[in-house]
Amino acid sequence: MLSRAAPGKINDLRDRLIVGLDVPTVWDAHAIIARLGDEATFYKIGYRLAFAGGIALAEELARHGKKVFLDLKLHDVGNTVREGVESITRLGVTFLTVHSYPQTMRGAVEGRGASDLKLLAVTALTSYDDDDLRDAGYQIAVRDLVRLRAEQARLIGVEGVVCAATEAEIVRDVISPDMVIVTPGIRPKGAEAGGQKRTLTPAEAMRAGVDHMVVARPIVRASDPRGAHRAIMDEIAGAA
Repeated sequence: MLSRAAPGKINDLRDRLIVGLDVPTVWDAHAIIARLGDEATFYKIGYRLAFAGGIALAEELARHGKKVFLDLKLHDVGNTVREGVESITRLGVTFLTVHSYPQTMRGAVEGRGASDLKLLAVTALTSYDDDDLRDAGYQIAVRDLVRLRAEQARLIGVEGVVCAATEAEIVRDVISPDMVIVTPGIRPKGAEAGGQKRTLTPAEAMRAGVDHMVVARPIVRASDPRGAHRAIMDEIAGAA
C-alpha cells in the first residue's frame, strides 16, 4: 500500500505559482504550456477546461513531471464524493478541491485513502462578500465562516485550505503547520480584479503566509505569458 505524502516544504520556488489554465480548449492550453516551457511547474485545471478534455490533459501533464491542481470543487453525498475521489487518485494530480462541508470532506478523505493526492477544502469563494453570504442564507460573516471551515478541515484530515489571501492569517492560526494554504484571486500590481472581491498582490500574499497562489488572466491573456510569469515570480522571490 502506498504511504500518503505530507504537503511538506516547497523546495522549488516556482511551485508557489500555479498557472490557471482558464481557457476554452485543450489546444489553447497546450499553446500556453508551450510558451511557458520550463518557466512554469504547476497548472490549475478548472471546470471550463476539465469539461473540454482537461482531465486527459491533467494526466498528460502529470506524466511529464508537471504538478496539477484539479479544481473541481466536489460536493455531493459523502459516498458519491468518496467514489469520485477514488477515481481521481489514479490521475496522478497533486491537488483536488472539495467544498468544505464536513460530510463532503469526510467522504473525500476516505476516497483519497493512502494515495499521494492532496485535498484542498474550499472555505468561501473569493467572489463572495458578507452580502453574498446573506443572500445565500448564511447568518455569518465571511471571515468567521472561513475560520470555522478551516478548523473543520484540520480535524477531518484534509491537507490544505483554499481561501482568499486576505484571510490567510486567520486560516494559519487554526490549521496544523503541515497544511497548505492555496489562494486564487491573486492580482499583480495594475491588473484588473476580474470577478474577485478579496484580492492581494503576490508579494502581499507571500507576507500573509500563502503557500501557493493561483494566477490565470494576468498570465494566460498576456501578450508574453512567459514574461508575465517571470515578473510574478520575481515579486514572489522578493517577498520569500
